[in-house]
Amino acid sequence: MKGAKIDPPKRLGGSLISRIGKLSGRIFSRLLKDHGIGEINPAQGRILFALWRGDGIPIRELSSRTGLEKSTLTTMLDRLERDGMLTRSFVPEDRRVTLISLTDGSREVLKNWAIVSGEIDSIWYKGFSESEILGFEAALERVFKNLQDAET
Repeated sequence: MKGAKIDPPKRLGGSLISRIGKLSGRIFSRLLKDHGIGEINPAQGRILFALWRGDGIPIRELSSRTGLEKSTLTTMLDRLERDGMLTRSFVPEDRRVTLISLTDGSREVLKNWAIVSGEIDSIWYKGFSESEILGFEAALERVFKNLQDAET
């Protein structure tokens, strides 16, 4: 079998997405440090970003918005709460439901986060027209939906 020719995969989308994610994450982390918010890693930022779009939400909804498993999310929420970035509260009618909210401190961090997000978007989409960006993102949404469907 030594030397047997094996045909490589014809489609590179999954490999490219994985490589793009890793490279983009490294650049994003560097930009965060450059803007003085390097103590928050990209995964924690994903949580804060999801809350920035609307906080005071149950952990289950936050899990859905971030794509993080509840067990992973709980550990990250513990650290973010310890660091003063968010608070947890209970719904008086149902103490089983924990609501997650941003603090004033995290809102300040998010101002710089928005700047970094704009910078990474500029890197990602350099040389793209608006229609190319919309088509690219629509295609990624379709791939994401296909993967979600396959998971269930």
